[in-house]
Amino acid sequence: MAETESPAAQGLPAADETTEPEKTQPHDQVDKAAAKLNKLTLRIWPPSQPTRDAVVNRLVETLSSQSVLSKRYGTIPEEEASSVAKSIEEEVFSLAGAAFSPDDDGIEILQMYSKEISKRMLDTVKSRASATAPSDAPSGTEAASGEEISSSSVKEEA
Repeated sequence: MAETESPAAQGLPAADETTEPEKTQPHDQVDKAAAKLNKLTLRIWPPSQPTRDAVVNRLVETLSSQSVLSKRYGTIPEEEASSVAKSIEEEVFSLAGAAFSPDDDGIEILQMYSKEISKRMLDTVKSRASATAPSDAPSGTEAASGEEISSSSVKEEA
């Protein structure tokens, strides 16, 4: 059996002789990164301008294209939908900004912003549909059959 030379005889440090800087360097980097993360605060309010623009674009798309919402309330021409969407977003952004506290991370404000935009969008399509509904009212027989359906469903439930 051939004997192997010890690591020291080969010019290599022994396992317990690892240089100190190699041991502490990764640890120091972790400590520095942790210190930076402790100073980092994540704020989601106010949203960036590209995010606000995306909200407006999505509103325009929702208001002007075929969807479940448009089947019930109708679509809005794209140009009108664009001005309505911008108006809704700006009003809600101002409202939410006034309610924001710098000590807050913005989660509640962002939720309020989102809900209020949805509410105002729905209010807009409902009011627009009710304003155009009298001229687009169904004929008397269709209205009567609608009443029959509701009264027959009431009878079935009873």
